[in-house]
Amino acid sequence: MEKVCIELENIELSFLDQLVLDIPRLTVHQFDRIGIVGKNGVGKSTLLKLMAGQVMPDRGQINCFVDFAYFDQLTTPVDEEVDYELVGKLSIPQTEVDNLSGGEQTRLKLAQLFSTYHEALLIDEPTTHLDLAGTQFFIEELTYYYGALVLVSHDRYVLDNLVTKIWEVEDGFVTEYTGNYSDYLTQKELQRQRQQEQYEKYMKEKTRLIKAAEEKMKKADKITQANGHISKKETKAKANKMFMTKSKETSQKAVQRAAKAIEQRVEQLEAVKAPEKEQSLHFHQPTALKLHNKFPIMANQLTLKAGNKILLKEASFQFQLGSTIAITGNNGSGKTTLLRHILQQGEGITMSPKAVIGSYEQIGYQFEKDETVLAFMKERSDYGESKIRSVLHEMNFTGNDLRKNVRNLSGGEAIRLVLCQLFLGRYNVLVLDEPTNFLDVFCIEALERFLQAYEGTVLLVSHDRMFIDRVADCIYIIEHQQLKFKN
Repeated sequence: MEKVCIELENIELSFLDQLVLDIPRLTVHQFDRIGIVGKNGVGKSTLLKLMAGQVMPDRGQINCFVDFAYFDQLTTPVDEEVDYELVGKLSIPQTEVDNLSGGEQTRLKLAQLFSTYHEALLIDEPTTHLDLAGTQFFIEELTYYYGALVLVSHDRYVLDNLVTKIWEVEDGFVTEYTGNYSDYLTQKELQRQRQQEQYEKYMKEKTRLIKAAEEKMKKADKITQANGHISKKETKAKANKMFMTKSKETSQKAVQRAAKAIEQRVEQLEAVKAPEKEQSLHFHQPTALKLHNKFPIMANQLTLKAGNKILLKEASFQFQLGSTIAITGNNGSGKTTLLRHILQQGEGITMSPKAVIGSYEQIGYQFEKDETVLAFMKERSDYGESKIRSVLHEMNFTGNDLRKNVRNLSGGEAIRLVLCQLFLGRYNVLVLDEPTNFLDVFCIEALERFLQAYEGTVLLVSHDRMFIDRVADCIYIIEHQQLKFKN
């Protein structure tokens, strides 16, 4: 039997009187490979920090029986021994840590993590700044890892390739599912179907009982009406007539009691909620914004440099109208530089004169004035309030979130709001640089639905392999100073 590596018992953790985690019992066994998923802010990273001893619970006990390593995005790499072969594989420059980019710092921390064997690894969002090659290296290093792995990630490709259990964090509770992320989605869909069947059964029984109660009450009303029409002659009749009237009154009360009993049965039925329906999305392009150029973005013999480094040499391309075009390539190959050159309509770029461009870049968004999330969207969109609310809901803005002041939004909330605004806004071309970074898997899936329903032209850069596969009509890769068509 596999030994227990980490054990959590009767854990309660609150923040500002809000329950964050309530865990009766969770265990990590010797060869477990666990992926933690859930919406942003539900406590995924907090759960990992509990296991690493970096956060203490309000109540309960955490036992760790093995040597483990903990990795997160926020800490700067420390100066320690590292396997030089791994440094070479990951193309990490030989320089001071402070001189490394975010992606290079991530690769250095991974090299440090894999340089020493640990019986358990607790890893939080390792691929946020990694390109496709870096992500593939991460997967390969852990494919044959001999120990317990607990991984928080929004990269579904990574989760599909590395984990055999999913821990879903929702409303403070952790639910375990067997299998990888795709298996988890299949189980969630089966749950949704069962819930739909139970809901339909509940509604059918409720409707039947309510109808039966109504029929009983109608019958009681008829008896009452019959009693109310007794003639004067009948009132002077013999005792047997009085007995019949009393019998009618008794019968009326019995029918009313039967109706009340049925109503009580309705109240006692175990209520089943209908499963949440997936919204049918469509972003209609106004006539005034329609483009007629077959290729709204083109380049001819474009040479692009960063300082003295040539990124693209005499590249030519034509991006087709109404398509979602993905640009891939290693970190530093020039993807973001190309997007910015297109946005600036720099030398060598030909843009349709009717192009109205909306862009998303990896920057900290600052909102200029005090207004609610809903008011912000209504001012910048021609869609009706119902459509705006449904799109915001897809990106996890629900209830009181709509009344939040945009200037008080967290970084993740700001990103989600900007993405909603782009799809609901007055644009016919969208340029998106790494839009899935810092989104949870549920918001990434919502973004995929947005892109599939969008009529305009989209140019995006992403390292998320599954995201690209699901949304891109065509894929280009920058390598060897050329922009090459992949499919």
